[in-house]
Amino acid sequence: MNTIAAIATPLAEGGISVIRISGEKAIEIAEKVFAPVSGKPVSEMKGYTAAYGEIKDGEKKLDDGVLLVFRAPHSYTGEDVAEISCHGGLYITKRVLAACYNAGAEAAQAGEFTKRALLNGKLSLTQAEAVADIISAQNEQYLLCSKAQREGALYRRVRAVSEKILTLTTLIQAWIDYPDEMEDDFDGNLEAEKLIGVIGELTALLDSYDSGQLMRDGVPCAIVGRPNVGKSTLMNLLSGTERSIVTDIEGTTRDIVEETVMAGNIMLRLADCAGIRDTDDLVESIGVERMLKKIDSASLVFAVFDGSRHLSDDDRRLMSHLEGKDCICIINKTDLEQVIDKSELSQFDEIIEISAKDISAAGKISEAVSRRTGLGRLDLSSGFIANERQRICIQDAREYINQALAALQTGVTLDAVGIMCENALERLYELSGENVSEAVIEQVFARFCVGK
Repeated sequence: MNTIAAIATPLAEGGISVIRISGEKAIEIAEKVFAPVSGKPVSEMKGYTAAYGEIKDGEKKLDDGVLLVFRAPHSYTGEDVAEISCHGGLYITKRVLAACYNAGAEAAQAGEFTKRALLNGKLSLTQAEAVADIISAQNEQYLLCSKAQREGALYRRVRAVSEKILTLTTLIQAWIDYPDEMEDDFDGNLEAEKLIGVIGELTALLDSYDSGQLMRDGVPCAIVGRPNVGKSTLMNLLSGTERSIVTDIEGTTRDIVEETVMAGNIMLRLADCAGIRDTDDLVESIGVERMLKKIDSASLVFAVFDGSRHLSDDDRRLMSHLEGKDCICIINKTDLEQVIDKSELSQFDEIIEISAKDISAAGKISEAVSRRTGLGRLDLSSGFIANERQRICIQDAREYINQALAALQTGVTLDAVGIMCENALERLYELSGENVSEAVIEQVFARFCVGK
């Protein structure tokens, strides 16, 4: 393959910038643009070594910096790799990259370094996708999960399931081709039980998709309640800033105020909604309508009630809208005398009591969110479905195994069962990258940045 180069650090002013070169001529190109102060030729540098020296374009000195050399196959891409660190100005960074082009390198495409790592057997496709997830991670939990993916967590789970399907496929093929040489009878009931187990494992993988989405994008969460129960104070508590206006005047919040916050290790996409009440104010009534729609789209609802007041008709109206929704009931204003009848809140499985003016309330809410979403109990090292491509592959594989099980249980010929199992294997191999088209690879790496 041709030798490529790109800026591997963000294109912005900083302390340093890194230009990465990879390919058969990486060392040769690096030697043209970098001269170690030691006088030792770059071509004689061993892998995993660094040198300080002068960066140049032809005979013109551009900067001084550091060169790192990685020898194939012990590099990120599996090829010879050279990385030049220069001062982090935009102009000098682009000039060093241009010098690499002048010396024979070609411009790297988006994600091409990681793509080469895949093609050279350094990564599976799921591991390569995890690299993009690590880069885009916005919270610690998703970062830890993505790092586990990068280390092969999902690949190992898929591989284990694939081996079970392959074992059955091989047995079926042997029975079809050499029935007289098989020592034992084909036990359809036993193999059906194995397929049921495979279906269970694939279903568990599919169930991990929703959790992965919530970890990556955040849990859509609506803060609702009647006016002046403390919704905006709660919003400000969780966001750590005066995000919502807080007054004693009912109807202050008329539109939805949104903010992304962390509740412990879980990211929430919070929406502070207008208080529910009957009103003749046109603008406020529109806010109430938007609040009701936000309830429908939220994955989690913070239903806030004022513990210092009895439940009102507006409270009960809100509770009717929350039937069947995943909610955390928050009784606020515990710093005041409590008169609320908690027995009227029996529809809620999760009830916490706080004062939103007390910063320690954030910890109680975080614990409740962890319990309610289940995200705090996830095994971060087990692997999960991280994107739609992976989900479709697993879904298709499960469907083929369901068809194989049905065929086995209804006495359809073994060759039909074998074909269904082979189809399932093809989809699982496509997920891991063991049997994948160029079009799929291009689609995966289209979301990568240049230089990675």
